[in-house]
Amino acid sequence: MTIFSIVLQSLLVLYYAFSGGAKIAGAKYWADIFKNLGLPQWFRVVTGIVQLVGAAILIIGYWYVGAVAWAGIWLGVTMLLACLAHFRVKDPISKTAAAIVFTVLIIILTVINADGLMLPLT
Repeated sequence: MTIFSIVLQSLLVLYYAFSGGAKIAGAKYWADIFKNLGLPQWFRVVTGIVQLVGAAILIIGYWYVGAVAWAGIWLGVTMLLACLAHFRVKDPISKTAAAIVFTVLIIILTVINADGLMLPLT
């Protein structure tokens, strides 16, 4: 792993841990976003759990390099769906930008660590 990859991984761990935790905790910011997207509040909690699991797998990736790419796929699909949800309700770019940026960042991390997809987790 390169220094860039480790720094990006660390930033994404922080983002997904805090974002997932805030969704589970019911932060008004996230509750309002899910309401605007027309999604039920239970889905906000599920999304938070998905993000926390992804952050945990990214943390495991410090020791097992293959886990980083798998976490990237897990979180990448989640973020692509987030972008689609924003596009579906025709949110302005100002409300969609964060989802797009974090989709791109997780894709970059996944591509950098793609060789890890072939490694066993032993």
